Amino acid sequence: MKFTEAQLPGVVIIEPDVYEDERGWFMESFNHRKFEDGLQQLGLPVPALFVQDNQSCSSKGVLRGLHYQLEPFAQGKLVSVSQGAAFDVAVDIRLESPTYGEWFGLELSAKNKKMLWIPVGFAHGFLALEDNTRFSYKTTNYYNKESERSLRWSDDRLAIRWPDMGAYIVNDKDQVAPLLQL
Repeated sequence: MKFTEAQLPGVVIIEPDVYEDERGWFMESFNHRKFEDGLQQLGLPVPALFVQDNQSCSSKGVLRGLHYQLEPFAQGKLVSVSQGAAFDVAVDIRLESPTYGEWFGLELSAKNKKMLWIPVGFAHGFLALEDNTRFSYKTTNYYNKESERSLRWSDDRLAIRWPDMGAYIVNDKDQVAPLLQL
């Protein structure tokens, strides 16, 4: 596995080793020891163990996010796409961070097999670029409804450059989420 720190400190792009032959392909989608080693080699902290796996399936144009949870239920997320493609976004919401309010986006797809590690302290969202996009994420903490929060995906101060889909399909809760406090 190849680990590369994104332009947003703490966020890591993970590219698994993929072995292909006439039968198809094989990859190790997660290995705890390699995950720890990869983060340590970048000088990044190793998170708590993953405790929950989640999956969603979205139609083309569905935009989910930007979501996060408050302490003590904050979550680090290891995200990937097993079918289709998504534009994945992490926003730094750590008040003390020099990159507070900055974002990083990357296309994750079944074809490129890239994963993204998003540590605690970041809001997260994604846009499905194809129908039947299957999005998976491992989390370092359990979901807690009372701790769930969102930022508005279209906040002009964040200026996220979402791929142009003509129109986005966004649920009511995400449409009226608060703006980032500067």
